Amino acid sequence: MHSFKPFVALLVAAVCWLHHGAAAQSLPEPVVQAFTRAGIPRQAIGVLVQDVSATLPTMQLNADSAFNPASVMKLVTTNAALELLGPAFTWRTQAFATGLQSGDVLQGDLVVRGGGDPKLVVENFWLFLRQVRARGIREIRGNLVLDRSYFQAAVTDPAAFDGDPHRPYNAAPDALLLNYRALSLRFLPDEVAGMVRVSTEPVVDGYPVATPQLGGGACNDWKRGLRGRPGANGISFDGSYPASCGERTWSMHAWQVSADQYFGMVFRQIWRELGGVFTGDIRAGAVPADARLLVEWRSPALSEVVRDINKYSNNVMAHQLLLTIGTQVSGQPGDIQRGGDAVRAWLAAKGIGAPELVIDNGSGLSRSAQLTPRMLGKLLVSAFHSPAMAEFLSSMPLAGFDGTMRNRLQQLAGASHIKTGSLNSVRSIAGYVLAASGRRYAVVSIVNHANAPASQAAHDALLRWIVEKG
Repeated sequence: MHSFKPFVALLVAAVCWLHHGAAAQSLPEPVVQAFTRAGIPRQAIGVLVQDVSATLPTMQLNADSAFNPASVMKLVTTNAALELLGPAFTWRTQAFATGLQSGDVLQGDLVVRGGGDPKLVVENFWLFLRQVRARGIREIRGNLVLDRSYFQAAVTDPAAFDGDPHRPYNAAPDALLLNYRALSLRFLPDEVAGMVRVSTEPVVDGYPVATPQLGGGACNDWKRGLRGRPGANGISFDGSYPASCGERTWSMHAWQVSADQYFGMVFRQIWRELGGVFTGDIRAGAVPADARLLVEWRSPALSEVVRDINKYSNNVMAHQLLLTIGTQVSGQPGDIQRGGDAVRAWLAAKGIGAPELVIDNGSGLSRSAQLTPRMLGKLLVSAFHSPAMAEFLSSMPLAGFDGTMRNRLQQLAGASHIKTGSLNSVRSIAGYVLAASGRRYAVVSIVNHANAPASQAAHDALLRWIVEKG
């Protein structure tokens, strides 16, 4: 009887030890101190760290609470796309002709149908139109008809997010999105001539850009000093451009120009440069049943697009991608609801519960987007064992080398593939860390607090601790 008591005590001790070993540890002291110095309370922090080969987290804090993730939401969208669409998926932009072609004259319309290509930049559009010219068409005597039926048309307010509609990231999704509907203005002061030379990229037809006055003084906030006034019929400036600025570039969302107008301005300019003639109108419409296909342009592969989205946090491309997922899974026209439903169904099929998930545009550029660190951590662990792991991992910024992590953790360069997120009251990181031990960890850390901008040191301390101690 007496010999049984030590056995029971030993058994209880063993159970307690096992329970303690299975429980995730609290945040390391250097990380806690960094958050404390930043004035960020415990309840505003969500963390999950897990060895990708383990079934339970190594470290967690508020892992089941819902947080606004900012741009780390892009990891959800891009991983879903890689698995649902495949890394080799491409978008198609097609040109059709109606009417007869007599010699090099098309006696009908040129119809362009968009396929949601998130990377239909000017260079690619030039190649696309060059293929149309190669079909022997020089003069188009009909109209240019634009078919955007791949996505559901939606009316959006480009000022709704931050009150600055000229920011390029506020561009709306578009099945025929050309060059992100952006204009890049290049300013070059000429002090000898006493003027400022201004050029645009892309060069657009019928959209004049006035020359601002050449000013003096320090460069400082030169964009505000220019007081640019972009409108539907051109751009003017009420201010001056300081000579001390030298050559500068200002990229803006041409939101006061309609999508059809922007597309038409770029088309007319490039078509003329290719030796073509076009005097018709630009209008929206569908591809007629009797139209014949002329050319088809294929975008870069999804794996390349995903790299652009994650390494450089491209919001417009992420928005396009979510709508594409909706279209490919549920049929045309794609919209936010279909895209979000497809992502939730995909997560459920993987056994990842996501009742708190709000994915309203796929990019994280949102005040209402939310997820839990546990959900995102499970996604990262699952993604590491998926067939598209290599494409997904390599799409993230490599700490100390490129993307949004280029200037961070340079003393540990190459050890972490980390996506970052940033909004006014949000800072987040998520991705993978290769520890000195050889173990690979999935990491998620999100801060939702007014002092979030001061949390970078804590996030870097967490990544450094995982590298050194994990």
